[in-house]
Amino acid sequence: MRRYVIAGNWKMNLGPKKAVELIEAIKEEIKGKETAGCDIVCCVPAVDIAVVAAACEGTPIKVGAENVHWAEKGAFTGELSADMLLEAGAEYVIIGHSERRQYFGETDLTVNARVKAALAGGLKVILCVGELLNERELDITAEVVAKQTKVALKDITPEQMANVIIAYEPVWAIGTGRTATSAQADEVCGIIRNVLCGLYGENIAEATTIQYGGSMNAGNAAELLSMDNVDGGLIGGASLKAPDFATIIAAAQ
Repeated sequence: MRRYVIAGNWKMNLGPKKAVELIEAIKEEIKGKETAGCDIVCCVPAVDIAVVAAACEGTPIKVGAENVHWAEKGAFTGELSADMLLEAGAEYVIIGHSERRQYFGETDLTVNARVKAALAGGLKVILCVGELLNERELDITAEVVAKQTKVALKDITPEQMANVIIAYEPVWAIGTGRTATSAQADEVCGIIRNVLCGLYGENIAEATTIQYGGSMNAGNAAELLSMDNVDGGLIGGASLKAPDFATIIAAAQ
């Protein structure tokens, strides 16, 4: 049975001191409340991983990174390997976020290389896929997300899929204030699940958590999470506000 996963993507926000303050605020918000119904992850800037991991000890909050390199080590200035992230305290990693694709030249092939390296290194992967506005207007959303999913998961075994979460993030709804309707989100998450069924069979498709990642917030989380194929959220701006993040967590219970 698949689980809800509520994951915050802090992006390029908060140094170590402010990061710990936010974690302490989130801990206070969820203190004494039911959290067993979903996994909670905070994906934080690399400089924050170690201090955030320490602050999350003994809590239901897990720690994730925002990117990982495909090599185990080497002359890749500024990059971080899966081993480095694990040693710092990360358990999860976001791969293929639209901002990485848009601003840093990430491609479906490099996403696949990173996914393979992360899984081989022992990290759990939050794999992002999603269409641009013009792709939605051309009515090729299904083709785009199917291609992204298939390429990203090339050579990933059925056993490894137990450590893969897929986040559907319509690029036109990230940081724009626009949000896919609950029906739109459910439809595309269902398309992704059908792709997984073709790749791995119905059992793995039904067991894989598929998040919605396009401007989910405290106001719309409950409706989005009520959809059959939406199993959580990859949360941007709302994850930097402890009360809002706690509200989303509560909606997933």
